[in-house]
Amino acid sequence: MTRCRYWHLSIEELKKANYDPKKVLIWEIKCSKDEAAHFGVFCYRNGTPWDYESIHGIVFYYNMIERDEISKITEFLKSKFGGEVREKGERVFLADSREIYSPAEIAALATEIGNKFETSVEISVELENFDLTEQEKSNLPSSKLLPIPGK
Repeated sequence: MTRCRYWHLSIEELKKANYDPKKVLIWEIKCSKDEAAHFGVFCYRNGTPWDYESIHGIVFYYNMIERDEISKITEFLKSKFGGEVREKGERVFLADSREIYSPAEIAALATEIGNKFETSVEISVELENFDLTEQEKSNLPSSKLLPIPGK
């Protein structure tokens, strides 16, 4: 199995991307307000761990973000994807929410989040069974490719 991660992607780079959404294991949109205050929105295809179970759906984490803004982020994501809000530590889960994996949908979400919450955004996408031919045809920048060693 060939796994790889493209990181530090811009919205424009992801908009140009062409890959099979079924090959995405995880994507993340990291949103920075300043050096310390940030949050990230992500989705694991196989579910995000919660104790001994996995929860499927959109999740976000936060650091040094005001409680009222956490509520606004939660409301925004819930209005777009649905799901049951569950919190654990500095993570908010939208259990059983709609999931997205296409480059166009992720890029559109990153654009909307960046504009609505006045943050810079950076995107990463991890894919599995993504061979060299697919990498070359993907339009993703090879300079931002991190191969993941393993089987």
